[in-house]
Amino acid sequence: MDGILVVALEQAVAVPFATRQLADLGARVIKIERAGAGDFARGYDKSVLGQASYFVWLNRGKESVELDIKSADGQAAMAALLARADVFVQNLAPGAASRLGLGADELLARHPRLVCGSVSGYGPDGPYAGKKAYDLLVQCEAGLLSVTGTPEAPCKAGISVADIAAGMYAYSGVLTALYERERTGRGSSFEVSLLGALGEWMSQPYYYTVYGGTEPRRTGARHASISPYGPYRAGGGEVFLGLQNEREWAVLCQRVLGRPDLVADERFATNPDRVRHDGELTAIIEEVLGSMTPDEVVARLDAAGIASARLRTPAQFAAHPQLARRWREADTPAGPVRALLPPVTVPGREAAMGAVPALGEHTEAVLAEFLPGRTR
Repeated sequence: MDGILVVALEQAVAVPFATRQLADLGARVIKIERAGAGDFARGYDKSVLGQASYFVWLNRGKESVELDIKSADGQAAMAALLARADVFVQNLAPGAASRLGLGADELLARHPRLVCGSVSGYGPDGPYAGKKAYDLLVQCEAGLLSVTGTPEAPCKAGISVADIAAGMYAYSGVLTALYERERTGRGSSFEVSLLGALGEWMSQPYYYTVYGGTEPRRTGARHASISPYGPYRAGGGEVFLGLQNEREWAVLCQRVLGRPDLVADERFATNPDRVRHDGELTAIIEEVLGSMTPDEVVARLDAAGIASARLRTPAQFAAHPQLARRWREADTPAGPVRALLPPVTVPGREAAMGAVPALGEHTEAVLAEFLPGRTR
């Protein structure tokens, strides 16, 4: 995306995640931050060399410009930036962009080739349009907590899943709009809501419930509608395994459990039968696995072609042997940090993975470039 200029009036997670993907692809991303305060994600924690883990993760490769966008000078700077921008994305409070003269219709009237993206909690209309939205709250509204957790208590996802979902749809929205512009010569606008993005991810539980007539069970680390699938006790630890079809079920019985008789057992004849009798099946599986160490179980599963995993902590994930070649260094104001390459791999190319900016680090240089007659 070399040559693409992105102006981002962004904060927190969703839009910064989208624009970081664009920066990794080589786009120039100018991040507009509140004068004197900056993106409030800078203050979430101090765990990465005194910097916030969220901010370091989401903002590499960007230029930080401090602006008071309500002031005359700030508005003049925004106008100069947008006059040359290819993409403008924002996740201000509902209605704030329009009040500032930065609504999509107004911008496209002035800049017909501009791509305008907006991310909000609940969308631009409807009864929730003006409602504040944060990740956990959207997880609640989308029904995610109702299907996540144990039978005794719901549980939120351990990462900002609503923000990440919205950020990824905003990223694909930008790419789609730029592709359309290549064909038509005109820009366009799009909107993404956190609820809409996470709602797409909740579609399987919706279909299961509305058309199947039963609510998905909260099953902890177990799968609610596939069995066997999840953690099983072995001798001295746990192993996670998962099946996807009847062929794999027969292989598990014959080659791993040494119980070929289970294949013909009516309690376990089909996946719905196994889900219905999951407690009985779990007891049988764990009785066999209890005589083996977790490593022995994994080796036997691998030899049989049955998918398996061991539960890792974030620190153990960072040392995962499969990812050893995918770590790089990214600069930050406090020093270099390890950073994982983006998941899309293109032969012969590597992500830009530029530096994480200090607050306002590029203000003077950017304003001098875009407003050359400006006086301090």
